[in-house]
Amino acid sequence: MSDDEAHNQNFETAHAGASLTFPMQCSALRKNGHVVIKGRPCKIIDMSTSKTGKHGHAKVHLVATDIFTGRKYEDISPSTHNMDVPNVGRQEYTLVNIDDGFLNLMTGDGGSKDDVKVPEGAIGDEITAGFEEGKDLAVTIVSAMGEEQAVSYKVTT
Repeated sequence: MSDDEAHNQNFETAHAGASLTFPMQCSALRKNGHVVIKGRPCKIIDMSTSKTGKHGHAKVHLVATDIFTGRKYEDISPSTHNMDVPNVGRQEYTLVNIDDGFLNLMTGDGGSKDDVKVPEGAIGDEITAGFEEGKDLAVTIVSAMGEEQAVSYKVTT
């Protein structure tokens, strides 16, 4: 292999270089913020800090729910340690069609997005019913750590 071949790079799968998470000191986390617990992106619903003990660090007790499944998680960490915080994005799309359990969405610039499943439960049923009634719907998609899910919708006029 020549020197030129060793430096050839494949740019077909380029990305912006954004990380899925970023570190934040545990004591800087806040209620209603986000944190990664057991590898899942979660929203903090309760947190408490214990006093500094005999061995030094104050501990932070976190209670959080998974932003996609709603499952409850708990974690205890020293307040001076870093925890991962997911990069959470919210984007609104116009619903064009529902096809084989997937939402066909249109972005603001006219592009299409066809890889989001109809959510399970009441929200999915309401989106499907609204679409079948011929209503114009705007669907809010939350994305974090490589996952996406429709979390809400509104009727547009």
